[in-house]
Amino acid sequence: MTSVENIQMVNSPNSITRDIGSKVGRKIWNKTIRGLLYLCSIVTVFLLFFILGYIFYRGIPHLTWKLLKSQTSYLKGTIGILPNILNTIYIIIVAMVIVLPIGVGAAIYLTEYAKNKKLVSVIEFATEILTGIPSIIFGLVGMLIFTQLMGLQQGILAGGLTLVMMVLPTIIRTTQESLKTVPASYREGSLALGAGKWYMIRTVVLPNSMDGIVTGCILAIGRIVGESAALLFTAGFGLVLNDFFHALTSSSATLTVALYVYASERGETDVAFAIAVILILLTLLINFLADFAGKKLKK
Repeated sequence: MTSVENIQMVNSPNSITRDIGSKVGRKIWNKTIRGLLYLCSIVTVFLLFFILGYIFYRGIPHLTWKLLKSQTSYLKGTIGILPNILNTIYIIIVAMVIVLPIGVGAAIYLTEYAKNKKLVSVIEFATEILTGIPSIIFGLVGMLIFTQLMGLQQGILAGGLTLVMMVLPTIIRTTQESLKTVPASYREGSLALGAGKWYMIRTVVLPNSMDGIVTGCILAIGRIVGESAALLFTAGFGLVLNDFFHALTSSSATLTVALYVYASERGETDVAFAIAVILILLTLLINFLADFAGKKLKK
């Protein structure tokens, strides 16, 4: 077969028709997939705004200054969530002060110091398993270990230690992934200039991985603020106003636990929606503060 015949076969009407059909098919397929992706994005955004809008619609009319600054009294017949707001802040402080050094330190060791790859893979597998365990199981384990075995009273300390077990895998994994994104040339250049191992980590690696560390902190705080099942067994249902040190060893309900109490046990759905609004605003505020702190630390 000559080259002329080959050219004629390639340029035959049937081959041209097939090429045009395949191009049209690819365009239709691309447009269909793009339309489905747009639809999924629109549905996701719509659900988010619908949930937030409904919560704000139901909660803001019942969000009064009296509710925010007072405490619940069965004798006076008043309802207030000031103790719950303070307890939520207390438990965030306790949990993050404990989990941040442990989680970031463990991630630095696994990424920068550990030489046994099998040990690293086992620890990473264990952290991934821990992230999928239901929170109610953490609550049961926390009750057995901290309140029964160690003798701690239900309160912010026992609840905070339980939350440390819950959010520690998140801090470790996000910090690890952030440390791995730092180019090896940064480490090699620092060590070539005579810097020690820890000095290189502290001045080169950590500043360049600060975004991932802050992301892990935000995820951890979001889980702490939204957790209720584990705290039912460890922090308690107390609605009494206590200072920080008394709240450590006395029954103290956070906002999520109070929401559960008012919605399910007392039937105060209006108060529950008001607490939901406070939780959303508190989470947004903490996220903005964490992002701002991360940018300052990076500089």
